[in-house]
Amino acid sequence: MTVPPGERPRSFPASERLRTDREFREVVRKGARVHTTHYTVYRDSPGGGKRQVGISAGKRAGGAVARNRAKRLLREFYRMHKGVFPRGTRTAIVVRKPPEGAVLSSVCAELLPALLRRWGGEGGSPCGPDISSSAS
Repeated sequence: MTVPPGERPRSFPASERLRTDREFREVVRKGARVHTTHYTVYRDSPGGGKRQVGISAGKRAGGAVARNRAKRLLREFYRMHKGVFPRGTRTAIVVRKPPEGAVLSSVCAELLPALLRRWGGEGGSPCGPDISSSAS
């Protein structure tokens, strides 16, 4: 993965996040979508040079622990696969139901093929087996 000067490859700075509810809802309303078993991903292309990603897990997605774990894994997925999220796009990822015993490799196995099939992009390195973002 080639990293432009001045950009940290494994970061998720505030400038790359959908910050407001209005932005998030606009992406969901206007964007194209792809469904997987546990997630729905919406993307629109307003242009410009920045990529933005928002992650949401409502109460339907389980208790607080399950929702926070799902969001943590999705943030790590984004950090590892920024090539799937091209510049000039806004992407919203909604957790529909968290996978039981989710680990990063299962999130990658579910989302990466669906995103590449729908929108293409750089696949980047696949996630390793049973990589977890928690320090258990």
